[in-house]
Amino acid sequence: MTPLQKTLVTIDALHARDPKTTAGKAHELLYAERMTRWLKRLVPDASEELQIAVRSQHLCRWEIPRSDYPTGRTGYLRWRSDLGKMHAEKAMQAMMDNGYSEVSQKRVYSLVRKLNLKRNRDTQTLEDCACLVFLEFEFSAFAARHTEDKLIPIVQKTWAKMSPEAQQEALGLEFKPDEQALLGKALNS
Repeated sequence: MTPLQKTLVTIDALHARDPKTTAGKAHELLYAERMTRWLKRLVPDASEELQIAVRSQHLCRWEIPRSDYPTGRTGYLRWRSDLGKMHAEKAMQAMMDNGYSEVSQKRVYSLVRKLNLKRNRDTQTLEDCACLVFLEFEFSAFAARHTEDKLIPIVQKTWAKMSPEAQQEALGLEFKPDEQALLGKALNS
Protein backbone atom coordinates (compact mmCIF):
# COMPACT_ATOMS: atom_id res chain seq x y z
CA MET A 1 0.00 0.00 0.00
CA THR A 2 1.05 3.58 -0.62
CA PRO A 3 1.51 6.06 2.24
CA LEU A 4 -1.82 7.63 1.22
CA GLN A 5 -3.65 4.30 1.34
CA LYS A 6 -2.10 3.45 4.70
CA THR A 7 -3.00 6.84 6.11
CA LEU A 8 -6.61 6.61 4.93
CA VAL A 9 -6.89 3.09 6.41
CA THR A 10 -5.56 4.46 9.72
CA ILE A 11 -8.04 7.35 9.63
CA ASP A 12 -10.95 5.06 8.75
CA ALA A 13 -10.04 2.72 11.61
CA LEU A 14 -10.36 5.69 13.95
CA HIS A 15 -13.68 6.69 12.36
CA ALA A 16 -14.95 3.13 12.81
CA ARG A 17 -14.66 3.54 16.60
CA ASP A 18 -17.52 6.04 16.61
CA PRO A 19 -20.17 4.60 18.95
CA LYS A 20 -22.97 6.34 16.99
CA THR A 21 -24.17 4.51 13.90
CA THR A 22 -26.08 5.64 10.84
CA ALA A 23 -27.40 3.17 8.29
CA GLY A 24 -25.56 0.37 10.13
CA LYS A 25 -22.15 2.07 9.89
CA ALA A 26 -20.10 4.17 12.29
CA HIS A 27 -21.56 7.64 11.82
CA GLU A 28 -18.26 9.48 11.30
CA LEU A 29 -16.98 6.83 8.91
CA LEU A 30 -20.08 7.32 6.78
CA TYR A 31 -19.57 11.09 6.99
CA ALA A 32 -15.93 10.70 5.86
CA GLU A 33 -16.99 8.56 2.90
CA ARG A 34 -19.57 11.16 1.89
CA MET A 35 -16.95 13.90 2.14
CA THR A 36 -14.60 11.88 -0.07
CA ARG A 37 -17.35 11.27 -2.66
CA TRP A 38 -17.93 15.03 -2.92
CA LEU A 39 -14.20 15.67 -3.17
CA LYS A 40 -13.89 13.21 -6.05
CA ARG A 41 -16.75 14.96 -7.80
CA LEU A 42 -15.40 18.47 -7.24
CA VAL A 43 -11.66 17.79 -7.64
CA PRO A 44 -10.98 14.35 -9.14
CA ASP A 45 -7.20 14.93 -9.08
CA ALA A 46 -7.01 16.30 -5.51
CA SER A 47 -3.62 16.28 -3.79
CA GLU A 48 -2.90 13.62 -1.18
CA GLU A 49 -2.98 16.29 1.52
CA LEU A 50 -6.44 17.44 0.48
CA GLN A 51 -7.69 13.85 0.34
CA ILE A 52 -6.40 13.26 3.88
CA ALA A 53 -7.82 16.55 5.19
CA VAL A 54 -11.26 15.88 3.72
CA ARG A 55 -11.26 12.37 5.18
CA SER A 56 -10.23 13.79 8.59
CA GLN A 57 -12.91 16.49 8.82
CA HIS A 58 -14.67 14.90 11.84
CA LEU A 59 -11.91 12.58 13.01
CA CYS A 60 -12.86 11.22 16.48
CA ARG A 61 -15.49 13.94 16.88
CA TRP A 62 -17.32 11.95 19.56
CA GLU A 63 -14.33 12.34 21.90
CA ILE A 64 -15.23 15.99 22.57
CA PRO A 65 -19.00 16.17 23.22
CA ARG A 66 -20.83 19.44 22.62
CA SER A 67 -22.40 18.98 26.06
CA ASP A 68 -18.98 19.64 27.66
CA TYR A 69 -19.24 23.29 26.59
CA PRO A 70 -21.58 26.12 27.58
CA THR A 71 -24.72 26.64 25.54
CA GLY A 72 -24.85 29.53 23.14
CA ARG A 73 -22.66 30.82 20.35
CA THR A 74 -19.50 31.34 22.42
CA GLY A 75 -19.60 27.77 23.75
CA TYR A 76 -20.36 26.44 20.28
CA LEU A 77 -17.43 28.30 18.69
CA ARG A 78 -15.04 27.12 21.41
CA TRP A 79 -16.21 23.53 20.90
CA ARG A 80 -15.71 23.79 17.13
CA SER A 81 -12.24 25.28 17.59
CA ASP A 82 -11.20 22.53 20.00
CA LEU A 83 -12.61 19.90 17.65
CA GLY A 84 -10.69 21.34 14.70
CA LYS A 85 -7.42 21.19 16.61
CA MET A 86 -8.05 17.59 17.65
CA HIS A 87 -9.05 16.49 14.13
CA ALA A 88 -5.94 18.12 12.70
CA GLU A 89 -3.60 16.65 15.30
CA LYS A 90 -4.98 13.14 14.83
CA ALA A 91 -4.65 13.48 11.05
CA MET A 92 -1.03 14.60 11.44
CA GLN A 93 -0.31 11.62 13.70
CA ALA A 94 -1.77 9.23 11.12
CA MET A 95 0.40 10.85 8.47
CA MET A 96 3.53 10.74 10.62
CA ASP A 97 2.92 7.05 11.37
CA ASN A 98 2.76 6.39 7.63
CA GLY A 99 5.83 8.29 6.48
CA TYR A 100 4.59 11.74 5.47
CA SER A 101 6.91 14.72 5.75
CA GLU A 102 6.42 17.42 8.34
CA VAL A 103 5.61 19.85 5.51
CA SER A 104 2.72 17.65 4.33
CA GLN A 105 1.51 17.18 7.89
CA LYS A 106 1.45 20.94 8.48
CA ARG A 107 -0.44 21.48 5.24
CA VAL A 108 -3.12 19.02 6.35
CA TYR A 109 -3.25 20.68 9.77
CA SER A 110 -3.93 24.03 8.08
CA LEU A 111 -6.59 22.52 5.82
CA VAL A 112 -8.43 20.68 8.59
CA ARG A 113 -8.37 23.84 10.73
CA LYS A 114 -9.80 25.69 7.70
CA LEU A 115 -7.14 28.37 7.89
CA ASN A 116 -7.23 30.87 5.02
CA LEU A 117 -10.76 29.93 4.02
CA LYS A 118 -11.76 31.78 0.84
CA ARG A 119 -8.07 32.51 0.11
CA ASN A 120 -6.81 28.94 -0.23
CA ARG A 121 -8.43 26.83 -2.93
CA ASP A 122 -7.93 23.53 -1.07
CA THR A 123 -9.35 24.92 2.17
CA GLN A 124 -12.32 26.21 0.20
CA THR A 125 -12.78 22.78 -1.40
CA LEU A 126 -12.84 21.12 2.02
CA GLU A 127 -15.48 23.64 3.16
CA ASP A 128 -17.45 23.03 -0.03
CA CYS A 129 -17.48 19.30 0.66
CA ALA A 130 -18.69 19.87 4.23
CA CYS A 131 -21.47 22.22 3.09
CA LEU A 132 -22.60 19.83 0.35
CA VAL A 133 -22.66 16.86 2.74
CA PHE A 134 -24.76 18.96 5.13
CA LEU A 135 -27.21 19.99 2.42
CA GLU A 136 -27.46 16.56 0.82
CA PHE A 137 -27.58 14.33 3.88
CA GLU A 138 -28.26 16.38 7.02
CA PHE A 139 -30.38 19.36 6.06
CA SER A 140 -33.70 17.53 6.02
CA ALA A 141 -33.40 16.24 9.61
CA PHE A 142 -31.94 19.58 10.74
CA ALA A 143 -34.82 21.50 9.14
CA ALA A 144 -37.36 19.25 10.88
CA ARG A 145 -35.93 20.26 14.30
CA HIS A 146 -35.76 24.03 13.80
CA THR A 147 -38.00 26.95 12.98
CA GLU A 148 -37.87 28.83 9.72
CA ASP A 149 -36.54 31.89 11.57
CA LYS A 150 -33.52 29.88 12.69
CA LEU A 151 -33.06 27.99 9.42
CA ILE A 152 -32.98 30.91 7.01
CA PRO A 153 -29.84 32.52 8.50
CA ILE A 154 -28.15 29.11 8.72
CA VAL A 155 -28.85 28.42 5.05
CA GLN A 156 -27.60 31.91 4.15
CA LYS A 157 -24.38 31.42 6.14
CA THR A 158 -23.84 27.98 4.62
CA TRP A 159 -24.38 29.37 1.13
CA ALA A 160 -21.95 32.25 1.76
CA LYS A 161 -19.22 29.78 2.78
CA MET A 162 -19.47 27.92 -0.52
CA SER A 163 -17.64 28.58 -3.76
CA PRO A 164 -19.75 29.39 -6.85
CA GLU A 165 -19.00 25.87 -8.16
CA ALA A 166 -20.28 24.24 -4.97
CA GLN A 167 -23.36 26.48 -5.03
CA GLN A 168 -24.11 25.19 -8.53
CA GLU A 169 -23.77 21.61 -7.27
CA ALA A 170 -26.12 22.41 -4.38
CA LEU A 171 -28.74 23.76 -6.76
CA GLY A 172 -28.81 20.32 -8.39
CA LEU A 173 -29.61 18.48 -5.14
CA GLU A 174 -33.07 17.11 -4.55
CA PHE A 175 -35.10 18.49 -1.65
CA LYS A 176 -38.66 18.01 -0.43
CA PRO A 177 -41.01 20.75 -1.67
CA ASP A 178 -41.14 22.52 1.73
CA GLU A 179 -37.34 22.38 2.02
CA GLN A 180 -36.98 23.71 -1.52
CA ALA A 181 -39.30 26.58 -0.65
CA LEU A 182 -37.28 27.35 2.48
CA LEU A 183 -34.03 27.28 0.52
CA GLY A 184 -35.52 29.57 -2.09
CA LYS A 185 -36.68 31.97 0.58
CA ALA A 186 -33.25 31.99 2.23
CA LEU A 187 -31.37 32.50 -1.01
CA ASN A 188 -33.68 35.21 -2.30
CA SER A 189 -33.80 37.25 0.92
